[in-house]
Amino acid sequence: MSDSIGQRELRNDSGSIMRRVEAGESFVVTRNGRPIADLVPHAREQEPAPRTLGELQDIFRNLPPVNAEQWRADRERADEYLGDDDPVGR
Repeated sequence: MSDSIGQRELRNDSGSIMRRVEAGESFVVTRNGRPIADLVPHAREQEPAPRTLGELQDIFRNLPPVNAEQWRADRERADEYLGDDDPVGR
């Protein structure tokens, strides 16, 4: 359940209230006794569950085959445009 706080209280005690929100509390902000906003903790995006080796193998098995000639041609065109990407300059 959310606590109610007045707009003035939010303004005057914002640091303390924000720490409480960060700790998981929620508030209903009121003005002249009427609710105007909900102050709730930010919903963090959940990290996707790590994939198993089997799942990764299935993904790679279903990739289209690589056309080596096309890959070399694309790389040569990129090198012509962007320059050689060999950092040691061999």
